[in-house]
Parts: sequence; structure tokens; C-alpha cells
Amino acid sequence: MRYIGSKTLLLTSIEDILKKHLYGNEETFLDLFAGTNVVGNYFKKDYTIYSNDLLYFSYVNAKATIENNEKVTFNNLKNNGIKDPFDFLQNESYIELHNSYSYYEDSYTPKGNAQYLSSENGKRIDYIRETIEQWKGKDWISEAEYFYLLSSLIESIPFVSNTTGTYGAFLKHWDKRALKPLELKPLKVVNNFRNNKSFNEDSNVLVRDIEVDIAYIDPPYNSRQYASNYHLLENVARHEKPELKGTTKLFDWSHLRSDYSTKNKALKAMEDLIENINATHVVLSYNDEGIIPFEELINLMQRFSIDGKVDIEKISYPKYNSKKPSKKKELHEFLIYIQRKQIKENKIKEVVNKNKTVDWEVNTNKYIKSPLNYVGGKYKLLKQILPFFPTDIDTFVDIFSGGANVGINVQANYYIFNDMNSRINEMFRYFAKQNPTELVDKIKRIIEEHNLSKTNQEAYLNFREKYNNNPNPLDLYILISFSYNYQIRFNNSMIYNNPFGKNRSSFSENMEKNLKLFISKLKTINHAFTDQYFTDIDLSVLGDKDFVYLDPPYLITTGSYNDGNRGFTNWDDKQELKMYELMNQLTQQNVRYALSNVIQHKGKTNELLNGFIEESNVTVHYLDYHYNNSSHNTKGSGSTEVLITNYHPKTHEILCNKEKIMRLG
Repeated sequence: MRYIGSKTLLLTSIEDILKKHLYGNEETFLDLFAGTNVVGNYFKKDYTIYSNDLLYFSYVNAKATIENNEKVTFNNLKNNGIKDPFDFLQNESYIELHNSYSYYEDSYTPKGNAQYLSSENGKRIDYIRETIEQWKGKDWISEAEYFYLLSSLIESIPFVSNTTGTYGAFLKHWDKRALKPLELKPLKVVNNFRNNKSFNEDSNVLVRDIEVDIAYIDPPYNSRQYASNYHLLENVARHEKPELKGTTKLFDWSHLRSDYSTKNKALKAMEDLIENINATHVVLSYNDEGIIPFEELINLMQRFSIDGKVDIEKISYPKYNSKKPSKKKELHEFLIYIQRKQIKENKIKEVVNKNKTVDWEVNTNKYIKSPLNYVGGKYKLLKQILPFFPTDIDTFVDIFSGGANVGINVQANYYIFNDMNSRINEMFRYFAKQNPTELVDKIKRIIEEHNLSKTNQEAYLNFREKYNNNPNPLDLYILISFSYNYQIRFNNSMIYNNPFGKNRSSFSENMEKNLKLFISKLKTINHAFTDQYFTDIDLSVLGDKDFVYLDPPYLITTGSYNDGNRGFTNWDDKQELKMYELMNQLTQQNVRYALSNVIQHKGKTNELLNGFIEESNVTVHYLDYHYNNSSHNTKGSGSTEVLITNYHPKTHEILCNKEKIMRLG
């Protein structure tokens, strides 16, 4: 999470300065200005942690990751039919149907004359935030589960925010990051088997009420008020929906103003804090551009040290070049240690095994990636596509299966993967019979025997000739691994002719991992790979519990699989119309289907597809995705990718003739 003053880089330095002064029986650690809780989480392995911050979104995170130890189970949600809250909260069909209110979309997106977030992500936050609150009101989630989900949402927002890192202003042009869909990520939690506590109080008040062994103090250094810099996150956390003012969409945050960011109050506030802190060891972070003069700060710390000693550690960083001119090339961060109180010799040590910690995070459905980099593969779209699929599938048929990214991640009783590229299906049939570990060892031996590498073009060309003289699925996979962009390309004579992927392609650790996971999953499902052209497949045996997925060559794009020059039938208007006939036939059979396609691409419009949509009872889901595969030639094209289904997005029932088309943007 992007956060001003985050102490991620200082953690070991804080630990080192403390080690010089600790007695060994310290048990409690207070992180007084916790922010993103990186310090508390780091020291949670060693101490009972007390975390405090005036901002509520920091407190939410502390409740989820500091105070909480026990793994959240969401059992009550499961009892109410929600198996995975992360999947449920990110289900695009539910998000689109949500219309109870649109506060965040109205406030922080172009709909509200702001560009902190895209409109789509504003809608996502509206739906997710309100749903979490509803679950809490119904007692469907515990307090720990509530804060865990809420903190997951807040932590995901900076990754899609159209800002430079804070929320003092938004960018005038859209950052590429901000156009990605918001994605909830599970939080990692360390269980230290201790009674940790979280506070949401003024630090100067809190220190009068608690006693600790170690206190870490990381106050604001300058006049930037954290409440205004992170107002959007604070607003989402509190969910009070206040009136917002001005271009920057600020709420009234005056009650969150910090004296430490006010020049004429900072020194007095620090003096009050150090004088009243009830801690044995105190470590203060500050830097040489802070509004409290460094010498005055040292004098203050020395005055309250029990032995008049101050230990200072200086850490230098390259200075960030901001718009404000500065002669300094380096920024110096200081760690200032004092012993504030005498150690209690008769202090009873808490009976805890300090080495006993357990890390955990919520397991969500992580998708398996095809071992092939197939042009037009849908791996990056799975999180948007699969939530629209029904969950009661008997037979799943993928008519244009390609790399099988979709089918391998669908839940069904039986799978049919079909593709006219028999060479690829032959490879998958071969994979299904192999032991994953033994296969990887065999691949590595062949690579070594033939001197294949990212730089040895001659070895690649010799291996390509060897394959073309004696085609076999294993050699084809290895050949693909070292080909340009991992592409699968044949000429009309079915000779593999993709060039060498110099400095780009190899059998990497990711390929090894994907291959093992794919084969392992393949061995657990009842499946078949078939090599028929789509018009030759007999689908008449399918019924209302079956499901057909279609991901054909796109009529208005220029993929190598649809130009008629790669050993396979080309894709043109005739093939497109035949596919629509097949889809109409499925609807008449009461068989559900989903079609992936593009309506617009590089100024072109698929008029045939638009016509089919107008004439048919279908739901159109607009997807948010930009291809990164250069050979697909769509970068910066503004393609409009869609998923078209012949059933209702929530009930999954076939749309009847009287129902109107629903366009879900």
C-alpha cells in the first residue's frame, strides 16, 4: 500500500537499535502512530502488539491483522449460501445489478466530476462496501471477519487510484493502473498467540492510560495532514457518507487534524507525549526536514531519558525530487532511542513461546494457467468471465478450447475440450498421461541435450528441424518454450515456422509451475480432447444442465489463427454466421452458452455480432481488459470485449422470447 512515511525500509534498523538496549524480558510493544501497521506486523513475532492511529482506516487494518489472530472461517456466510465472500464480492453480475446507492461512484469518479477512480471501480466499491455492511447488520460475519473484509477492500483501492500516491488531488489523465479492475486481495495475518490490542485514539491521550515495555513513535514530520492526504480511504472505512466539498472532494476532517503537522504546536505536543509516556524503552523516528528543529528534539529526548543518554542512528536516502527546489541531495532519517523508565526487576514474564507463530491468509479460488501462451487466451479475463457461469454444470463443452484456460478452471462433471488444432490437443492428451514431476525432469534433460537457451539460435533452429521431421507432442512443447513470444505457428503444410525467441523465451520457472498444476488438475477431471471443426460437433445430446463456451477467432481482429494461412480454415463472415446458427440451436434445446468476442476493434465494428445481439434474447457483459500479447496487435486499440450469454446473469435461466435484451456495461 502506497503510504507517506511507511517504515518498511527501516524495520531492521529499528530492531537493531532496540537490541542494544533491551533486557530480554520485554513483552509489550506499542506502535503509537501505526499507519499501515508494517512496524506492528514486523514485531508481532516477538511481542504483544498495541497498535494505535487517529485515522480509522489504519485502525481497521490493525483490527484485521494485529489484534486478530484466529483464522477467519466465514462459516455463517457459508450457512447462508455464500461459499467464498471474495468471489461473491467481486462477481461482476452482482455488481452490475446493485443499484441501492452509488455514493462512491457519485463522489470520486467522472460521474461526480472527479478522477480518483474509474466509474467501474466506483461501482465496485459501492457494491462491496455496502454488502460488507449488510452482512455485519445481519450477523452473517463476526467482528474479525468484518474488519478483515473491510481492510482487504481499503488495501486494494490504492492499486487502482488515479493519483501519485496520496489523495490531495487526482491526475488529469488516466494512469494505466487506474483503468484496471479493483481486485480484493486476502491479507496475511501472523498469529502470535498473544492478546494484541488496537486503538483509534489521540496518541497523547492514550499514553496516559497504558503501560508498555517498548514504544515506537513515528509522528507526522511536516505540515501534510494525513487525514486530508488519505481522505478517500478514511471515507470508505468510516462509511458515513458525508457531504464532500470542492474539486478534491474533501469531507470535514478538522476533528482529525494533528498537532504534529502544525509548526507552532508540534514541539509542545511532542514534549507532552514523551513526558507522559509510560514505557521503559522509547524509539522515535524523525527526519532532518521535520518541522521540529532537530537540536530541540534531541534536547527534549535527553531531558526525559533516565540517564541523560540518547542513542541516535542516522539513515540516509536519496532525496525525492519534488517541484519545490532544494539544495539537499539526501534525506536523513533518524532513529532516536532513550530509556524512559527503570526496568521492573520483578516483572513476571508472560509464558509465551516467542518462536511460536503461525502465518495464514484466506484461501481464495486461484486460477490455473494453461502451460501454453495461446493467442487470445482468456486467463487474464477469468475473474470477470467465470462469475457469470452457472454453478450446476453437468457437461462443459469448450468448442474453441485453444490453451484450455477457461475449461480447466470451471466446475463440471464432465469436460469436452474441442479445437481444430489437432497438434495442440495431441499435446494435452500426452500431458494427461504423464507424472508432472517426471515430465519436467524429462523436459530439462532434452533442453540440456540440445543446448537450448535464450541466446542459442542455432540450437533452436536445429531442434525445430528435428521436430518438423518427426512431429511429437513433447518436442513441440519444448520448441514453443523457446519460440518468439511462446507462439504456436504452422504454415499451410503444418510445418512449425515460428522464429527464435532470442532473450525472450525459455522453459521458465513459471512455465514449469503452470505445467505441473495444469497436469495435476487434468488428472482429477473426467474429460476428453476432440479435434473437430465446430460445425461437425454433435451437440444434440446436450440438455438444460449442460453448458457450452465459445471463444472463436474474432472476425475483426488479426490473430494468426484466423487468416487462413496457418494450416487451418480461415474465419470469415460465413463461419461467423454458422456459429450464430449453432448458438440459436442451443437456445432452442434449452442449453446455456457463453460467447467471448469483441464488438469493436481499431475503429472496426462487428456488425454481424451487433445484428445477432439485436435479434436475440441475450445478455451482454462488457469486460475490462487490454491484451498485452504483441502478436495479437491490439495494444492501444480500444477494443470492446464482451461476454454474451443466453441466460439471466443471476438466476442462470434461459431468457424467454418476451424478455428484452439487457446490456450490462
